[in-house]
Amino acid sequence: MKFRIVVAGKPALHYAKTAVDEYLKRLGRHGSCEIIVVKAGDSVATSARLLEASHGCHRIALDERGETPSTHSLAEKIETLEMQGEVKALAFLIGAADGHTQELRNTCEMVLSLSKLTMQHELALIVLLEQLYRLACIKAGSPYHRD
Repeated sequence: MKFRIVVAGKPALHYAKTAVDEYLKRLGRHGSCEIIVVKAGDSVATSARLLEASHGCHRIALDERGETPSTHSLAEKIETLEMQGEVKALAFLIGAADGHTQELRNTCEMVLSLSKLTMQHELALIVLLEQLYRLACIKAGSPYHRD
């Protein structure tokens, strides 16, 4: 399964750049993960750019109003999609400061919350990358994830 992360605005903070590079390196050993940066702006324009950049993918919007599955539950959902064979790429959409439009949330196949807390987009990107790495390790049988 290919992962595409579409994020509004390039990470600017040093810690975020370092963490993104580290997790992309780790994920590279397990498969394909790409980050596409779109220009941030108001929620309508940004949501349109996020949808355009994720065209053809199974879309998952990151939003604090979404469902909050456990790591194992998310791993099972992704494995089910993979086993069905219809989904070749998952796109995770991370919005800007104004968040996603209702239209974007309705268009996505899933709305996922990393936390009920509102998170700055650079931090959400890092948390998502760590979770994707954790999911890859679970699938590979690596001891990284402990129950």
